[in-house]
Order: sequence, then structure tokens, then C-alpha cells
Amino acid sequence: MRQFTIQAPNAALKGALQDKIDNLNKPKRSLGRLEDLAMQVGLIQQTLSPSLSHPCHILFGADHGIEREHVSVSPREVTWQQMINFTRGGGGVNMFCRQHGFKFIEVDMGVDYDLSAYPTILNHKIGNGTRNFLYEAAMTEEEMNRCIEVGAGLVKQCRAEGCNVICFGEMGIANTSPSSVWMSLFGHLELHTCVGAGAGLNNNGIWHKVEVLQNSIDRFYSTMRSRSHLPEEIIRWFGGYEMVATIGAMLQAAELHMVILVDGFIMSACMLAASVLYPDVLHYAIFTHSGDEMGHAKLLNLMKADPILKLGLRLGEGTGALCAFPIIDSAVRMMNEMNNFETGQITKYF
Repeated sequence: MRQFTIQAPNAALKGALQDKIDNLNKPKRSLGRLEDLAMQVGLIQQTLSPSLSHPCHILFGADHGIEREHVSVSPREVTWQQMINFTRGGGGVNMFCRQHGFKFIEVDMGVDYDLSAYPTILNHKIGNGTRNFLYEAAMTEEEMNRCIEVGAGLVKQCRAEGCNVICFGEMGIANTSPSSVWMSLFGHLELHTCVGAGAGLNNNGIWHKVEVLQNSIDRFYSTMRSRSHLPEEIIRWFGGYEMVATIGAMLQAAELHMVILVDGFIMSACMLAASVLYPDVLHYAIFTHSGDEMGHAKLLNLMKADPILKLGLRLGEGTGALCAFPIIDSAVRMMNEMNNFETGQITKYF
């Protein structure tokens, strides 16, 4: 796997940022979480006057071999049907991108369908879905590296266009399964606490899903013959093409000092995997919501994340990140558009 250069933002500016925030014409801490977000964005961008420019949303799509084990209530064809729906502007992700001015980029990383008739879908197909990780690794090392490179390359393109705030979404039936496994293995948690209903499994379906995933983990350990394995091996064995591309994208965004808005359960699992590889990537992440998928709150807690919203979302696609964007925009506008006590000619009363 390629190497990234990711470091925590220089904290030397923190005092000046705090001074500016405290001297805006308001009671100290009266804008609460907005002040914390302003501090984070200011540190990421290393400026007292942060900005959000040319926001981009990249949606990666792919299918999963583990779907063949009936771990999802949704059939595989929903992946390609939704990918086509997005080209027509009919998805939740399309609506929110339009509402908040995000450039929408749709990428085929491994959908089990020929999408070549839809030129707005970028073709980076690695294969027609990953292999079934109940029996073998989902992807080869070479495929994993290609996914990382695709994700990183697309972020570089966005940055070259002036983007400094970015979020990611996914479309891939059954991708809560690899997310749950990553959460369990990277977080050292009991698997059953990490597995939820996904698109709508009933209790019997959830327990079947737990059984399939536990058998998959057991086979992985048996194949590795050791529990002292590299994070890359876990990523490669269980990950989806769209998920590994997201890891590469997140790491590249952090290297370029971009603000990363993290969506729900699957994107949080990708950020967890990215943070196992490069812990400092978390400094660039704003966790936008805590969703309804079982285990998401525990997953966020593994990264000490404090999500902005709790709206019961579990659509995926990056919709939660897009919904939270106006709040982050407000935090940035606070830094640039509010008077301080001196310019507002207001007595400072603390």
C-alpha cells in the first residue's frame, strides 16, 4: 500500500484562534459547538479566516461477494439500479448536493453491471463485485492498491479545482457486513455488538448475518494462522472496492489538509480503518451524524467522535454529511462575518 504523509495540524495557531473566537461580539462559549468547529477548521487550514470552497461529494459504488450469503434484505441489483438513478438526479444524495452546492462525482469501483452507457459515472471498475470473504479474501493486494490509488487520485483532482472540503458516500448492497467486521476487529469488540439490520433485516436475519460474519472471521484467522496480522490484511480480506477507495480518498484529503465530512456507519468504518493506518487522519475529520444502524454510536466512540446530528438516518450515500454541511458553514461564517467587541463598539463584559 502506498505511503501518505499525514501529520496533525500545527497547534501553534490555537491561541490566536481562541482569542478571535472569544472576542467576537457574543458571550464566551455562547455559540457552543460552532466555536469548536471553527477552531478545528481554522487549525486544518492554518488561518484565522477559514473558508469552505468548491465542496465536492464523491460516491463510490461496488458490489460484495458476501451478499451471496443472504446477509442483506436488499438484492444485489439494487446497487446498479441506484447508480443509474443517481445519474438522473433522483437520489437523496442528489437532492442534498443540489441544495448545498456540492459537486457530485459518481464512481463505479466494482458494480456487477455494465454501466458504460452512463458517461457521468466514472469507470474505475476493479471487478464485478468482490469475492465472497466467507471463503477467501475479498480482493487481492494489487486490487486493494488500485482502489487506494483511485480514491487518492480523485481527491487530488477535486483539490486542483479549488476544493478544500469534501465528503464521501457509498452504494453497495451488503456493505454493512464488512463495516461490522472492521469495527469488531479494529475496535476489539464482540462481533454481535457491531452487527445491525442494514437495509432492514429482521431478528432472524440479523442472527444469520452474525453467524456468517463470525464464520468468515474464523476462516480468516485460520488462513492467517496467526492473530498478529497487519491492518492491510483485514482491509483486503473483508473490504469492498468502494470502501477501500474511500480509505485512499480520506488519507489523500488529510495529506492535502482538507476538511473531511464523515457520513454514517459505513463511512465511519472507513475512517476507523484509515485511522488504524494513520492515526492523525482523525484531526481532519468532522463526524456529521450518529445514525440508526446498530453499533454506529459504539463505532464513533472508538474514535472519540462527537457527531453533529442525530436524525435517525441510515440511508448512506453520504446524505448525513451533506445535511450537516450548513452547520459547519455557519461556524466558518461566524469567524468571518461577526464583529468583535471593538469593531462593534460594544463594551466587553467578561
